[in-house]
Amino acid sequence: MYKYDTYDQAMVDTRVEEFRDQVKRRLEGHLSEDQFKPLRLQNGLYLQLHAYMLRVAIPYGTLNSAQMRVLGDIADKYDRGYGHFTTRQNIQYNWIQLDQTPDLLAELAKVEMHAIQTSGNCIRNISSDQYAGAAADELVDPRPYAELLRQWSSFHPEFLVLPRKFKIAVIASETDRAAMKLHDIGIRIVKNAAGEIGAAFYVGGGMGRTPMIAPLIREFVPLDQLITYSEACLRVYNRYGRRDNKYKARIKILVHELGKDEYTRQVEEEFAHLLTQGIEPPLAELERIKAHFPDPAYDPAAPDTLDRSDPDFALWVDRNCAAHKQPGYMIATISLKPVGGIPGDATGEQMRLMADLGRDYSFDELRVTHAQNIVLPHVRKADLYALWQKLDAAGLGTANLDRIGDIIACPGLDYCSLANARSIPVAQKISERFAAKQADLGELKLKISGCINACGHHHAGHIGILGVDKKGTENYQLLLGGCEGDDTSLGTITGPGFSEDGIVDAIDKATEVYLAHKQGDERFLDTYRRVGMAPFKEAIYE
Repeated sequence: MYKYDTYDQAMVDTRVEEFRDQVKRRLEGHLSEDQFKPLRLQNGLYLQLHAYMLRVAIPYGTLNSAQMRVLGDIADKYDRGYGHFTTRQNIQYNWIQLDQTPDLLAELAKVEMHAIQTSGNCIRNISSDQYAGAAADELVDPRPYAELLRQWSSFHPEFLVLPRKFKIAVIASETDRAAMKLHDIGIRIVKNAAGEIGAAFYVGGGMGRTPMIAPLIREFVPLDQLITYSEACLRVYNRYGRRDNKYKARIKILVHELGKDEYTRQVEEEFAHLLTQGIEPPLAELERIKAHFPDPAYDPAAPDTLDRSDPDFALWVDRNCAAHKQPGYMIATISLKPVGGIPGDATGEQMRLMADLGRDYSFDELRVTHAQNIVLPHVRKADLYALWQKLDAAGLGTANLDRIGDIIACPGLDYCSLANARSIPVAQKISERFAAKQADLGELKLKISGCINACGHHHAGHIGILGVDKKGTENYQLLLGGCEGDDTSLGTITGPGFSEDGIVDAIDKATEVYLAHKQGDERFLDTYRRVGMAPFKEAIYE
């Protein structure tokens, strides 16, 4: 993984001391809340319903055991013993005291972490495939490209005050595990007919109030023009994006209103101009970054077989492990979704355990997924059983990846000042109701958002739930047919909303319709696409 140089470290350390002074002035009354707000947001600090919330960046979801251990220690020292892993491959702490934030940030800086650009109208954390560098189906490791983009976008003077927040994802396989087309810019590393490696650009995706799927605007950008083309996309947006209406300020609105062809024309024009300016870093810089992402020292003699005699272990392998590019190894996902638990939450003790397991079983590397789980990317098959036993003993061995219990959920009205309804209790009730039914239902991705901002990705769920305010009462709309993968689609609202208990019953009815209509190995999504909304709606509202 990427290691800070002296410039990186100095940049982060300097920001900590700047913020320490700003917090001091705020506590002494020399800064009003209105004056302090933009300063704290530049450091990832939000004021939520009950306390400050700090969002810590985990670039493209990659971290080592020392970093995960510090995240666990921070949960115990500065929060209430837990942290919440997010759909941006970050972690949030929901009970932060303002006077302690500079010390917290200083502790993060010691392990090359920070909270810079995790909030505000800027380029946010660059996300990527959680299986990057390990997946059997990838063209190359996409993380060096994500790191190049991270370095370009950090403190970029032109893009620190964009019309609205901006999110970029980078992948390098045909399988989209990062919801790439639902980002402001989605980049897929590809190979052209000549065998050259480059990038395909998708621009104008996003969820929220007006969900849109990003169209492909350029099939191939040479690697020595990657940053220049990214800058051209951002410049056109920064020039013409709406600043008078925050609900119409995202790049997806600009691409929609201009039209894909006109937006692309302007980007190409800007791109041609920028090529004359020489802003692209040399390919040697990309090669320097790539050197930080070598393959681990795999054991070529690692046995490529598994003892599956323990049925519970075999189930966990089938559901939570994926093929690795190296024989004798697998990718293991640690579910942070125990039955009845809060999706994405992990205690300080659990984080320290995962740090130890990453050190002992995965070449000191862990990943945070956009589905709010943790991945150990390089585990010997011979070590999987011992790993699973330790996970299971700590309540981290749930075998539910991509099942109905593997729920994505935002913090909702329990914490968030923007939410209209609670997400956590609904997630817990669904998890408990369907725990015994997961084997029958197969792959079924369920996502919950407590408001239209869609932090829980409800538009992209096979089943999505949106919390709304109905005359002062929490109400839940049900959506069906969303997908965040290769065949990205947006869910459709079934009809009138439900109460907290009613939405769980509605999902139960929807799954019964699926089981009655499925053919062969069809997923819930496949059956829905084949039979349409009508039979589901009829059963749900009977």
